[in-house]
Amino acid sequence: MMTPGTSKTRIITLIAVVAVYAGITGCATNKDLEKLRDDLTAQTQAAQAEAAAASREAAEAKAMAESAMDTANDAMATSADTEEKIDRMFKRSMYK
Repeated sequence: MMTPGTSKTRIITLIAVVAVYAGITGCATNKDLEKLRDDLTAQTQAAQAEAAAASREAAEAKAMAESAMDTANDAMATSADTEEKIDRMFKRSMYK
């Protein structure tokens, strides 16, 4: 038969074991959360770096497209000038 002191000791021991277990699992959970937070921060920074790189590449592509458009417009103007000169030369040759 259990004495009142023994029952009390078992209850205190059981409470102590539960408290230690809860403390250990709580610490592991906090470390897991910190690791997840660190991983998320790293992934966020990587995504921001990729977005910045994509933005720079888009700006470069836009600048190249604008340059190509300027070159095309210059070529069209030169072509129009050349066509006009050829027309004048043809008309002069017809008058002679």
